[in-house]
Amino acid sequence: MKGQARIGPNAVLQHLPVLDAEIGEALRHALLYRAEIEAPPLDAGMLPEDEVARLHNAVRLFLPDRAPRIQRAAGLATGDYILAHRIPRLAQRLIRALPYALGARLLSAAIAKHAWTFAGSGKFRVVSHSPLVFEIAGNPLAQISADAPICQWHSAVFERLFSTLVWPSTHVQEVSCTATGAPACRFQIGPSYAQHTFSNRGALLQ
Repeated sequence: MKGQARIGPNAVLQHLPVLDAEIGEALRHALLYRAEIEAPPLDAGMLPEDEVARLHNAVRLFLPDRAPRIQRAAGLATGDYILAHRIPRLAQRLIRALPYALGARLLSAAIAKHAWTFAGSGKFRVVSHSPLVFEIAGNPLAQISADAPICQWHSAVFERLFSTLVWPSTHVQEVSCTATGAPACRFQIGPSYAQHTFSNRGALLQ
């Protein structure tokens, strides 16, 4: 059931030091109080997705000008955690050694396999590989109304993983978002435009 769905704790944990740096620890505690959640311990397991969503929404509501920056920083930190603790070193070396197109496919498959950890009750799929597009239908972290895409946390997680393992300079654009009325959140992932050149890894950066 949707109410029982859970999301990995880093969707909350990695926000905390960023919030402390942005607004101070006291105001961060106040923000969590308004979101009606408690800071999870560092060894927390999966969290109810509604708790995670309340924090993300509180950041957007109470810190609207800073929210994109805060959530991007938290997403990049989440990506760093995944690289340090969740993707085996051997797998990382393999992905880096492959041509870009194959490395992107392998990493995409791994992300899809573990999508339940960041999509909760949402439905994740790889829409296409050229261009590479991810989709989260029913994204539980985007169930509010907004004039523009709001999933900076998800975008930054994908950016960190692909920029570290596939394209040295990765660009992620959320091309549609349920918060704006779209049927699903979609993320187009690829090298930054300046990187559209041939490489010695045997593949065009696309």
